[in-house]
Amino acid sequence: MKYYENNSLIIRSMIRSDIEKIIEGFAEQNWHKPKELFEGYYTRQEEKEHIVIVAEVNNQVAGYVTLLPSASTGPFACQNIPEIVDLNVFIKFQKHGIGNRMMDVVERIAKVDSDYVSLAVGLHDGYGSAQRMYVKRGYIPDGSGCGIKDNS
Repeated sequence: MKYYENNSLIIRSMIRSDIEKIIEGFAEQNWHKPKELFEGYYTRQEEKEHIVIVAEVNNQVAGYVTLLPSASTGPFACQNIPEIVDLNVFIKFQKHGIGNRMMDVVERIAKVDSDYVSLAVGLHDGYGSAQRMYVKRGYIPDGSGCGIKDNS
């Protein structure tokens, strides 16, 4: 499913061929991510257990994010609040608004089922850009390293 298209940016559902492209994107950054992680994401998407959104720029995978229908751990577990998990924009595509555009899409999807959406973010400086983006988008840190946004 295509959620957004403008100029060279397309935001769409994950397809099987994205798995290798995502692995290659991380390898270009000298990061190792196991193929099994993304095979699992794809399988769970196909089984309607969660949604995987992929950003594509000029036919290259630029990033992805997943949306769980309900947080399974942390302070929002068992409250039927969707949770945004594992947002990544590859370094060579950062600073072009792709992360924000993916967040627009994933929040719009979450809003169908809930007035709130949650996420968890690492607290060390490697997550600094994400932390700033989430606060600017209205997420409120709750002291546990997580944030929640009123999506109504």
